[in-house]
Amino acid sequence: MSYFLETLFGGLMSGMMYALIGLGFVLIFKASGVFNFAQGAMVLVAALSMARFSAWLPQWLGFESLILANILAFIISAILMVIFAIAVERLVLRHLVNQEATALLMATLGISYFLDGFGQTLFGSAMYTIDVGMPK
Repeated sequence: MSYFLETLFGGLMSGMMYALIGLGFVLIFKASGVFNFAQGAMVLVAALSMARFSAWLPQWLGFESLILANILAFIISAILMVIFAIAVERLVLRHLVNQEATALLMATLGISYFLDGFGQTLFGSAMYTIDVGMPK
């Protein structure tokens, strides 16, 4: 029974993640007319920061609750990604508003490559997990 619940929970979480990513692609494409290649890399950095903060916060703050650690890690990661997204929009994309779509496309591709390297440099290339309290 625990294997079934773990598989069900993992499938639901994966499905929700794919749905959110798909909605983000559609929303950005409908709003700007440009396919944002950096979206996947932004999700990567957000997931890595959530995984690392959920592991670091109990050590830093000295508590044992997985739920509290995951909620705080989610909030911190969301705030960091909103700040980062605003910075990318202000520093890179806003200057390319009246340019050709190719320029915006190449800028988002460059942001994607930068974020891939930045994530690997900041968090390393190891595989991280988020413990949600399900039995193994």
